[in-house]
Amino acid sequence: MPNPRLTGLGSGLFCIASMFTLACLDRLLFGASLAVYGMLFLSVCALTAIWVRRADLVTAPIAVPIAFAFGLLPIAGSDGGFGDGLMGLFTALAMHAGWLYGGTLIAGLIVTVRKLRLMNRRAAQLRAAAQPPRPPAQQKPAARARAQAQPRRRPV
Repeated sequence: MPNPRLTGLGSGLFCIASMFTLACLDRLLFGASLAVYGMLFLSVCALTAIWVRRADLVTAPIAVPIAFAFGLLPIAGSDGGFGDGLMGLFTALAMHAGWLYGGTLIAGLIVTVRKLRLMNRRAAQLRAAAQPPRPPAQQKPAARARAQAQPRRRPV
């Protein structure tokens, strides 16, 4: 499995482009089934949360609802003008908010777990760096020999 690291903007663009493309395919193959769209949305949410960079973790739960709404445009069921399309979009958002909440929750949980692991790793590194050096008696013989071989400088 690839291991890309997307920036905040890149993860948002990935999510939006993926959802729009999958919505177009859903309309062609499944007749604009919102259940299929919802299942695909959950998988895109998980991928977005996994592939975002560590520095941009907070952007994944923000980008996925925007992508859900943008992806609904091809399958919202509008045959008329702009008003019909907008009404179809709002109706689809209202009727299928469960998918939206579920995907946002998935992205939020994955990002939270990743952030906690990152914080624990940093804390362990700081603890390891803050430990005092071992006394000479506990050093390995090779390290002790190197320490004794170095000439000592006298203060001037």
